[in-house]
Parts: sequence; structure tokens; C-alpha cells
Amino acid sequence: MTIQRGSASENHSKPRPKSRRRKVNHPKSGRWLWFWLGGIAMLSATIGALLANSLSSTPLMQANLSADEAAVFGGDRISGGGLRFSELTRPVNILVMGMSVLPPDVQNAPEETKNLGYLPQINSFDGLTDVMLLIRFDPQTKKLVMLSIPRDTRVEIEGHGIKKINSANVQGGPALSAKTVSNLLDGVGIDRYVRINILGVAKLIDALGGVTVYVPRDMKYQDDSQHLYINLKKGKQHLNGDQTLQLLRFRHDENGDIGRIQRQQMVMRALMDQALNPTTMAQLPNILNVVKEHIDTNLTVEELVALVGFGARINRSNMLQLMLPGRFSEKGEYSASYWIPDRDRIASTMAQYFDMQSSDQQQAVDPTYLRVAIQDSTGSDNANLRPLIRSLQKAGYRNVYIAKSWGEPLEVTHIVAQQGDGNSAESIRNTLGFGEVRVESTGNLYSDISIQVGKDWLEQKDLFE
Repeated sequence: MTIQRGSASENHSKPRPKSRRRKVNHPKSGRWLWFWLGGIAMLSATIGALLANSLSSTPLMQANLSADEAAVFGGDRISGGGLRFSELTRPVNILVMGMSVLPPDVQNAPEETKNLGYLPQINSFDGLTDVMLLIRFDPQTKKLVMLSIPRDTRVEIEGHGIKKINSANVQGGPALSAKTVSNLLDGVGIDRYVRINILGVAKLIDALGGVTVYVPRDMKYQDDSQHLYINLKKGKQHLNGDQTLQLLRFRHDENGDIGRIQRQQMVMRALMDQALNPTTMAQLPNILNVVKEHIDTNLTVEELVALVGFGARINRSNMLQLMLPGRFSEKGEYSASYWIPDRDRIASTMAQYFDMQSSDQQQAVDPTYLRVAIQDSTGSDNANLRPLIRSLQKAGYRNVYIAKSWGEPLEVTHIVAQQGDGNSAESIRNTLGFGEVRVESTGNLYSDISIQVGKDWLEQKDLFE
């Protein structure tokens, strides 16, 4: 399908409903902002000193990279020097891998894992990559971009042929994983890597005090061979580390691993909101001491502090969560099921969010070609959504359809840029006059934009009749 691009102002003629907001003056807001930023900077420096002291005898790097493997990652300094060591000096791309490692994945499994009658998770980094994220920390745009790469992505792994991308770590560790990701993403540079195994994820979440999230459905699954038991009820709740792993590992719904990526993004956002505050940051040395044996990274302590400091300063609206553009393989298309990368859309994503080439600022896509999914979270019947659909159609959005709801009751409507097209999502928000734009992949899988309708729609509905 050919996508035509045009100006948002050319395509939206419907006047916006009158705003109910009133202007509020905050004469001291700028002073408080600088006070807060200064406090974060001082806290980052304090944390850095504590980290340097607590981790000096036990570095976080577990792997023994050869010179050639180390050369895969950019060697240039990424954090400042002297009193500015806790600040990023340039955009940085970090490959984050979550590992699920069983005894058969390693050559010499620990004796305590043998003759148990089941396969336990072990503290190693040699297995398949269950989670793969490329995260860009950009001090120039003040954005944090997280690109999720499905574990079943069909790629060529150098020296090993066509395989699923999650096996790159088994074949050649973090260096081969980084090479494979770079080749997939049009040659993007990867500066550092972080590997954390599944045991460390549970400990990390427990050290953070758990996480409050909405479980989108009842989840029940049992695998006696791994002692994997998932039993979660639908609804908003506070999960400990083991329960969070159950949510993250569940794959038995209509979207399989892609549904799991959506839940990962939901948990990531909740953890970021919860963890990146001064109170939690002050506990960072203690938290890292709890999980450091389960982490392998070539980040230095100073670089780690700079990344955390950047995350603490970032506006949450500038935290973007994308997913590798692609599609499910069709039945019988290949001998195994894959996520098939979309090369054209990958190029567009990398240009827009990873500065891969100079290009004009992305324009909103012509509304005629946008797939807009409506996902109700209010429990209303479809009749209550008709004024919303009619309003969009009058504004030129021809491909509007009702899709299955995520399930979480929302106070504020989320206008989700499912494919990363934030400008088009913003255009829809301007057309409607309400809602919150989110660049993430938690909407309808087959949409370009998903409108997750919240209670604010019920307050606005009469204006659209």
C-alpha cells in the first residue's frame, strides 16, 4: 500500500471543541524547576560516589570479551569528566537483553541443578534472549526511545545462517547479538550492552518494592518441566518480582510473543515512573548490590550513573516505546513461525528516532490511509462511540474501526502511535480536542493509531453530537 503524506492542517477542517482549561500562572515554577534539576544533579553525583565505592571490588562485567568482540561496541566516552561525570555527552544506544537460561544452555551446569526432575533457571548469560531492546538516550532531543525486537524475528546471523534473533546470544554472546541487531537496523551503532538474567529481573523488582500494573486478563499456565506456574487475575494490582515475571512470560494469547512485548512496555513504563525519582535513586547502590551478580554489562559505573541521571530528568512524554515493524509469518510460509521485518518501515523508524540519516521532519500521514482502531475502556456499548467515529470520518479518517479493548479502565483517553507515527497521533488529538498522545506499541496490532477511549470521552461526548 502506498502511503501519501500531507500537511495535517490540510486534512482537518473540523473545529476543535471549546477547551475547558483555564490558564494558571506559576510565577515560581521556573525557580522550582531549577531547584529540582540541581537536586537531581547533586543526587546523581552522590550516587556515583557510592556506586564507585560499592562496586569497585566487583565489576558488573561478567563476560570475557575478546579484543574483536569489544571493538563491536563504540569505545568513545559517553559521560562527562570531573564534576560533570554524571552527564551524558552525546546520544547513546544501549542493547538490553533479558536472558532465560536453563541447564542445557550451558556446557557445565552447576551440580545443584542436576537430578531435580525439572529444568531450573540458572544464574548464567549463555542462553536464548527472551527480551531484546535497543534503547537510545539522547541528550540533544531530551528523548528516551526504546525499540522492542521480538525474539522470533527472522534474521541472518553472521556465520550461522537464517535463524531467530534470540539465538544470536547462544551462537556468539553479546558481540554477535549486537552485530545482528545492527545489521537488522540499517547499520545503527551500538555503544554498550546490558544482559540481565531472569533471576535478576525478579530480584530487581523486589528490590524496587514491586510494581503496580493492570493485568489485562486472567492468566493461567503450567509447565512442570520448568516449574513455571502462572496464575494471575485480571485487574490493577501490586505485583512482586515472581508475579511480574509471570505477567512478562505469559505468551498464550492471540498475539503470542507480540502480546508479551505489549505487556513488557506496560511494565517498563510503570517501573520508570516508579523508579526514576530521588527517593528510589538514593537506594540505587543497595539495589545494584542485590542484583549485580545477575547483570553483565560493559558500562562503567560513571556511564551507568549518567544514564540514570538522564532518565530521572526526562519528561515522561518524551519516553517513547516502539516495536520493530513487521508481521507474523503465514502458516506454511516457513518451517518455523517468525516475525518478518518490514525493511521500508524499519528504515523510516531508524531515520526518525535513531538519527540514521538526514531527513525532513516527518509529516502526518494523509488521514485517508491511516488505520485508526477504537478501543473502548469505559464499558460503554458501541452506540456511545458513534459520535467519535463520525467526527473522525468528517475529518477525513476513512479507515476507522472498533477493535478489542486492552481492558484497563482509563480516566484519560490514550491516542497510541502504534507504528511510531507520533505526528499523526498528535493530529488526531488536535482534531478531537482531548486525550493524551503516547508513542508506544500497546494498541491494536494492526492499526497505525489506536484510540483507547477513557472516561474523558464520556464528558466530551455531548460536544460531538
